[in-house]
Amino acid sequence: MTQRGKVAVDSGRQRITRGGVKESPVAAAAGGQDLLAIQGLKTHFFTRDGTVRAVDGVTFEIKDGQTLGVVGESGCGKSITAMSILRLIERPGRIIDGQVLLRGRDLATISDAEMRDVRGNTISMIFQEPMTSLNPVYTCGDQIAEAVELHEGVSRKQAWSRAIEMLTQVGIPDAKRRAGEYPHQLSGGMRQRVMIAMALSTNPELLIADEPTTALDVTIQAQILELMKSLRERNKMAIMLITHDLGVVAEMADEVVVMYSGKVVERGDVLTIFERPHHPYTQGLLSSIPKMGERRERLEVITGTVPNPLNLPTGCLFKRRCPHRMAICDTAPPFQEVTPAHQSRCWLTPAGAAPAVGEAAAPDVAEEAADALTVAAR
Repeated sequence: MTQRGKVAVDSGRQRITRGGVKESPVAAAAGGQDLLAIQGLKTHFFTRDGTVRAVDGVTFEIKDGQTLGVVGESGCGKSITAMSILRLIERPGRIIDGQVLLRGRDLATISDAEMRDVRGNTISMIFQEPMTSLNPVYTCGDQIAEAVELHEGVSRKQAWSRAIEMLTQVGIPDAKRRAGEYPHQLSGGMRQRVMIAMALSTNPELLIADEPTTALDVTIQAQILELMKSLRERNKMAIMLITHDLGVVAEMADEVVVMYSGKVVERGDVLTIFERPHHPYTQGLLSSIPKMGERRERLEVITGTVPNPLNLPTGCLFKRRCPHRMAICDTAPPFQEVTPAHQSRCWLTPAGAAPAVGEAAAPDVAEEAADALTVAAR
């Protein structure tokens, strides 16, 4: 985690503990209505080696004006969930079950033309890899202007002015000149800012931001996060924020979804997740964060490795890494209430006693080795 991330976690903790979490002013004004509802979403990849259940029964909602943080290790299904929302899954992947409801309309049932109208106009996405997302044969300004022209119905001149305005807002110096340059002429951080400018240029109702500040220095990170906050409040925009940086989550999110091996393992408001995490995986993530003013020789780690997606264990997917493994963990746990606004996929009793954060146990090495041999034999 970056130094700014450490500061953000601590400042975020202060933000969320002063009088509790307050609903965002935009969400409150909108009445807290569901903008997007994901229900039982399953996206699987059918490979020669077997089926990868990349997203396996994911359910959550995003309200008007709300920022939902989605966290978890690489490969847990965060980005595939986002791509599934926009129907951008390519073979061998396929959405096999579930619903994606945009204001009650199932996006799986609308035409390709209607879906193209949703993309960019209602939902925009900041992709994780800007070099593969930008067209190398068009200038950066042309690509932003084209999106504005297409979705806003303005003239080419107005669209070009809007492109320069957005490039300026995301911190690109000499924006007019940069608008005439091609993606390969810009640094990775610059390209990422162009992607952010393009996504925000059409004033979407929902912004899906997949690691939006990863390639940026800390100064530009702060500018981008402030820009996203101001646009959320000004335009009543909701944000689905996918990130590894728990500092960004503490600073930005109203609610948090924690994913592990294709499933949501915990969900709650940001105060609850940071101060009273219930699932051992969430506890492990938070224990691994360095805290300002605290000196430790070694940081806490989550022992073991993520299970092989081609050979997932039965029962709880986290059981081989969990310091609190019980016999019942060989049976898949339900996604149950800890409190009315806090859910966890764990057999630990909701009422009592979530174990202390920071405990650790050795992974089940024998079971992991057996998995590796099984896959190698294929």
